[in-house]
Amino acid sequence: MTVAAKTAKRQRAKPGAAIPSPQPTELLAWYDRHRRKLPWRAAPGRRADAYRVWLSEIMLQQTTVKAVAPYYVRFLARWPDIRALAATPLDEVLKTWAGLGYYARARNLHACARAVVERHGGKIPVSQAALRDLPGIGTYTAAAIAAIAFDTRVTPVDGNIERVIARLYAVDTPLPKAKAEISRLAQALTPPRRAGDFAQAMMDLGATVCTPKRPACALCPWNDSCAARACGDAETFPQRTPKREGELRRGAAFVARRADGFVLVRTRPPKGLLGGMTEVPTTAWTADFQEGNALKGAPHFPTSMSKRHVAWQRRPGVVRHVFTHFPLELTVYVADVAARAPAPTGTRWTGIAELAGEALPSLMRKVLAHALTSDRIRKIQPGKDQS
Repeated sequence: MTVAAKTAKRQRAKPGAAIPSPQPTELLAWYDRHRRKLPWRAAPGRRADAYRVWLSEIMLQQTTVKAVAPYYVRFLARWPDIRALAATPLDEVLKTWAGLGYYARARNLHACARAVVERHGGKIPVSQAALRDLPGIGTYTAAAIAAIAFDTRVTPVDGNIERVIARLYAVDTPLPKAKAEISRLAQALTPPRRAGDFAQAMMDLGATVCTPKRPACALCPWNDSCAARACGDAETFPQRTPKREGELRRGAAFVARRADGFVLVRTRPPKGLLGGMTEVPTTAWTADFQEGNALKGAPHFPTSMSKRHVAWQRRPGVVRHVFTHFPLELTVYVADVAARAPAPTGTRWTGIAELAGEALPSLMRKVLAHALTSDRIRKIQPGKDQS
């Protein structure tokens, strides 16, 4: 639907009265009074730091502000600029990222830092085209950096802004098909000045007022300009095409405990799901997994090395986890191995006391918490992670 058609629909939403067009100045005035205080956000009147904007935007992809804030503070304290981050081994970045989820972001973050140093002399580029050419930066992230760090007249459309625009104009095309339409409407609304503040104001409005459930319409600076509110059904927008759930996959995980206080782990391949992260050995994760064949995938410890037969014991229950495209269930097996037993090929021993410093995704934290009973392991709190 065109912008003109949207305007006509807005005018029909409240019989007998045309809905006034939303004014960017109204939102900016609201933002100046109610802006959120976030660790990566520049103080009022000060220019945003591009490195901090980039770092926060990568972390915030599909992750909440609450979850990101402590990770952002740790990253910034350890790597205060992009050159410091680029000079760090990837393994250290993954360890610091562990628990935040969607680990491809950490790999791309590191690759992007190195690309900025190599291609742009350590300075994050201004243009959206140059930004999109960097690892891990797509259309949305490029627009967010361009707007917030460089005040380019563009509006990045995240989930919050998507919801605000869909309600403001009563966009009835279901998502994700409506994304292009919503983006056009958002861009047309963006003012020529204070584009960065406008983008952040839209984000704040969606996060604090125009929320998915029970939006606080009475507090919205655009409540008189909202077509969905005029229709009396703001909460029904945006409309979405039902997602198709992925097929359940299953597998087994093996936690080998050495008598001298070590656990057997390995590093996943650098690319793909949970790439470069630390895990305990597992079978393949498949839809047709057969529990009766699980021990065929267990690590092999020759009797001559471990001095006794290794007996794998199945822990009751399963570990459940949900990735972006599929749910997963892992049965967990535990075995005790003699002190100083060598690690099988492709694996290594790490101290139980050192597990918190490993690049363990949340799935593996769940597995270890399920397998081990010491207080030290229980403190490795499982969270939510993705690829």
